[in-house]
Amino acid sequence: MGAISLRSVEKTYAPGTKAAVKVIHGVNAEINDGEFIVIVGPSGCGKSTLLRMVAGLEEITGGDIAIGGRVVNNLEPAERDIAMVFQNYALYPHMTVYDNMAYGLKIAKVPKAQIDERVNKAAKILELSGLLDRKPRQLSGGQRQRVAMGRAIVRQPAVFLFDEPLSNLDAKLRAQTRIEIQKLHRELGITSLFVTHDQVEAMTLAQRMIVMNGGRMEQIGTPDEVYQRPATTFVAGFIGAPPMNLLQGTAQGREFLMAGTRLALPAAAPREGALTLGLRPEHAEVAHAETADDAVRWPLTVEVVETLGAERLVYGLLGAVPFTLRIDGTLPAPAPGSTVTLTARAERLHWFDGDGQRAA
Repeated sequence: MGAISLRSVEKTYAPGTKAAVKVIHGVNAEINDGEFIVIVGPSGCGKSTLLRMVAGLEEITGGDIAIGGRVVNNLEPAERDIAMVFQNYALYPHMTVYDNMAYGLKIAKVPKAQIDERVNKAAKILELSGLLDRKPRQLSGGQRQRVAMGRAIVRQPAVFLFDEPLSNLDAKLRAQTRIEIQKLHRELGITSLFVTHDQVEAMTLAQRMIVMNGGRMEQIGTPDEVYQRPATTFVAGFIGAPPMNLLQGTAQGREFLMAGTRLALPAAAPREGALTLGLRPEHAEVAHAETADDAVRWPLTVEVVETLGAERLVYGLLGAVPFTLRIDGTLPAPAPGSTVTLTARAERLHWFDGDGQRAA
């Protein structure tokens, strides 16, 4: 069983000294057996440190980590029944693909017949069967990453740990390898923790995702939950490309005042006073002749238009506040300097308190 339990997990470097730095602040999460969890966040947020703590490559300084119901705080990596796939592949250049995949099993003195069976099965899953006699230098980046995954698969662990494994691949290979990882997880059903700074990887791979910021877990949930109901302004601004528009101001009845601009609201805010109003670029709509007479209307002064084929991104100003609008690529591009009238529905608005938490 590969269920993982993180209970008030903390990490402090140089604890008890003046140079002490706390980098992980009491992370709590329950990860089900067979679940694929993506840990996502910006550089320096603690996501790789958290993964390495699960792997046993970093000591924890508070809390407990359990794998399969067994607390592993004081166990060596080899005793935790995990297999790790790194960003840099870490293949032996003088060994063939077969030998790279089989090496850990040989060290563990697994019988040769069993090694052959496991390596050939993993190679078939990863479409490496015709490459087993090649050396790493004869492989593409995507093939090397599949060999690294194959080396993990043959171990038959309770948990897979992926530390930004796609970072060295180009955009096309990243997309292909994401699909392969999804297929692999469906076939093997092994509990997986996958670290990335790329929100596209997080949204496409995760059954649930953990969003990290400054060593803290901001939110855990399915990609839809995190995208549709971000728990904080950080999550709202980090998940989504382009990010959610976050407008700081004051709510008064069915009006929102920000930087000298007064916006009508389709419905009253959760409370009056200082709030942050969030609206995703695709959820603002261009008002047309058929737009209901009682709909709100916000004038957006267009500054720049990016044409991206299937869509256009319109960057402009609501009063003096920057705002991004996403429209269908088949619609005419508004001219820079022109004014576009926007409208928004109440159910598309997000409200956050002064501390960045979602307002009730």
